[in-house]
Amino acid sequence: MRLTRKRLCSFLIALYCLFSLYAAFHVFLGRRRRAPAASTRGLRKGAAPARDRRGRGLYLWEHIFEGSLDPTDVTAQWREGNSVVGRTHYSFITGPAVVPGYFPIDVNNVVLVLNGREKAKIFYATQWLLYVQNLVQTQKLHHIAVVLLGNEHCNNEWINQFLKRNGGFVEVLFIIYDSPWINDVDIFQWPLGVATYRNFPVVEASWSMLHNERPYLCNFLGTVYENSSRQALMNILKQDGNDKLCWVSVREQWQPQETNESLKNYQDALLQSDLTLCPVGVNTECYRIYEACSYGSVPVVEDIMTAGNCGNTSVYHNAPLQLLKSMDAPFIFIKNWNELPAVLEKEKTLILQEKIQRRKMLLDWYQHFKTELKMRFTNILESSFLMNNKG
Repeated sequence: MRLTRKRLCSFLIALYCLFSLYAAFHVFLGRRRRAPAASTRGLRKGAAPARDRRGRGLYLWEHIFEGSLDPTDVTAQWREGNSVVGRTHYSFITGPAVVPGYFPIDVNNVVLVLNGREKAKIFYATQWLLYVQNLVQTQKLHHIAVVLLGNEHCNNEWINQFLKRNGGFVEVLFIIYDSPWINDVDIFQWPLGVATYRNFPVVEASWSMLHNERPYLCNFLGTVYENSSRQALMNILKQDGNDKLCWVSVREQWQPQETNESLKNYQDALLQSDLTLCPVGVNTECYRIYEACSYGSVPVVEDIMTAGNCGNTSVYHNAPLQLLKSMDAPFIFIKNWNELPAVLEKEKTLILQEKIQRRKMLLDWYQHFKTELKMRFTNILESSFLMNNKG
């Protein structure tokens, strides 16, 4: 049956959080009872070990679409939101109560936001895809797209069987992290964004954010792994005493738990630093890049390809961070932290007015980046779903 404009306007974006063992219980025992609207169980990382707490759907909805959620309580088991882009209506649902077997199917088109970062997440994501596959086969759903938090090494072969190009039903895949799969036809790159799973907020620019003198030259708050480039970074900062001019707080082991105090310290560091140092981790792309943009602190990005299958710089000349580079991100890209002292020396010569202009450019770019992504997302879905409905 030909997709009409009216039906097209009923896109459902669903963040299927696959959050807990509670969700797994529902998957396998097939219960259909909706959970209470609120719960004392928090969504912060560390609250429950089996939850998907990466929050990719929240970045899409709250930061890209600038949508709100009801209820606003982040501990709620079921949260909903609505937004209109052009003539297209989007609905969004999220929370531990959103499980296979219980979600609205009064629409024709669904976007699943799934976590494929590790084996346990892939297992739950696969349950969702199998459930939705049944709805497609029984013609209860017409069109499916997926936003996937990919593996940091870009080992995402598990989803291949579900792609339409391979005989499956997923027509469009938006994938996080650089990947040789990206062709801008049916597979598109999506940004990692901020760490919403650690409650990083939507930040509104203020006069003081733009105009105040910032007391710190740069910042780095994070984990320093043994034999990593982060160790080299710390050594270089200490050599010239620049660590005394920067807000530096490091630890030897990653700590998943975020507290109100640690979040405030991190936000203060971004707000009070002109530059944010962004060394690579398992992948080049990190939350810190986008979080720095939110506060007008210029990311200094270690521009090297990490181990894995995310691409080869000799073949993919824009890799890594192809999406950001294609949109002319106004960052400072360096290939080696030995370049940092020269960057910092130049920084010391800038007057406040030059820094204000740079902050404004960065904040304007980041807003444009998010607006452009929203329009691309909508246009890709509309053109793909309409095209695949012909005949």
